[in-house]
Amino acid sequence: MKPCTLPGYTGSLRWLLFLAIIIAPQTVKPQSLNEGASQPGSTTSQATAEDDFLFHYDEDAAVTRGRTAFFQRDLRALGGNGRSCADCHMPFQGFQLSPAAAKARFDLLQWIRRFFPKADDPLFRPVDADDFRLNGEHAKDFSNLIENGLVRVTMPLPSNVKLIDPATGQPSDETSVDLWRAVMPVPNVAITGPDNLSPIWPPGAPRTSIGGLDPNGPNRQGGYQHDARFATLQEQARGALLAHAQVKVEPPVRMLDDLAAFQQTLFSSHRVRTLADAILSGSTTFPEPDPELNELEQHGKQIFIRACAQCHGGTLRPTTSTPDATLVRPIVRYHNIQTACPRPATDGFTPCPDRISRNARTYQVTLANGATTFTTDDPGRLLLTGQIADLGMLDVTNLHGISKTAPYFHNNSAATLEEVVDHYIALFKRAARLNPPPNIPPLVSSNGTDIDRGFITDDERAALLAYLRKL
Repeated sequence: MKPCTLPGYTGSLRWLLFLAIIIAPQTVKPQSLNEGASQPGSTTSQATAEDDFLFHYDEDAAVTRGRTAFFQRDLRALGGNGRSCADCHMPFQGFQLSPAAAKARFDLLQWIRRFFPKADDPLFRPVDADDFRLNGEHAKDFSNLIENGLVRVTMPLPSNVKLIDPATGQPSDETSVDLWRAVMPVPNVAITGPDNLSPIWPPGAPRTSIGGLDPNGPNRQGGYQHDARFATLQEQARGALLAHAQVKVEPPVRMLDDLAAFQQTLFSSHRVRTLADAILSGSTTFPEPDPELNELEQHGKQIFIRACAQCHGGTLRPTTSTPDATLVRPIVRYHNIQTACPRPATDGFTPCPDRISRNARTYQVTLANGATTFTTDDPGRLLLTGQIADLGMLDVTNLHGISKTAPYFHNNSAATLEEVVDHYIALFKRAARLNPPPNIPPLVSSNGTDIDRGFITDDERAALLAYLRKL
């Protein structure tokens, strides 16, 4: 087939037509969802057998309804803005949104509008434009979407937290803040929410409530979204429908249940699906979710167990999102892994690019002993509690299928797995430098004296990366 060329995009006519269908302002019909999709045993699809999870559904009425709702743009009964779940959780992007995909859709939309001025792509709605607070429904600066793959998440400010007005340098009267966060992948959510296991957040002495907020925050044993603020998939779906699809009517309970049922059928591989069956059945023995590994990958797995499993290797629930509470000096539930911008200027952290650093705001937090200020693009769970100890704290991320879900971190600031590994090398170095023996933290030490956990040597890097790509 003769390829066609668009400004900034080269591909086959078939791909162009596929994208055109994606941005067409119409309702996706349920019966069209499996057309061209990989079916069990099929060899004709572009997807491999390993990718069958994308369109491999349980034959259940709730799942079928949830699949339809997931792809449904026509939510007129709810007063929506034309977006479906699949506009941001793109099936052929691992059910997430990458900057490259957002830019391709934006460029294609501009090209099509040369011929059809009313062409539309619901991904680009004013609510997720950079200038929404200034221009409202006329906003059209989608820099964070097309450059970073980030969407707006508006969070209320605790009573003791103020934003500093960049023009005056004084606390503003704003009662909420706009964060810019990555769209989280959907596969494996059946086993990556609350796990009812240790560790329980927070560690240490009991906290005092601030402004009537729960001092510990919601979901002390894991949750959904980067900050674990949602306890169920239904809560998460409701939040997305209200904030991003801008529905004006409360979503029906059955619709939310159906969306949850559908999402719980999506897995990064058939092996992880089998693992999930064992976990959800209450079994205490689990099948091996890894594929066959070569010598390099086996070596990488051993490095992973030493350097990463304290956070991603819970043996009681091996989902890669539950910390291992069976270790001597176990790790805590939530972490500040220094991915927010700006980052420390020491220990080898890669500085944030300007396109992400511009999202940072300066905050003032009033505490019993006075006020303190900090600048960050994301305060994490501090916005749920008002507690300074929660600054930057986020939930542990699922790693299964990670090779297909670039870029990484809450702000999409790591473009590759190589950048992820390098970031953790800097994090481990910082943890050891700031806490000398005998107080080396559990992240990198089993006894407080020796660094025997979180470290990755130069000659181990390739093996660890090879293993991560097979998860």
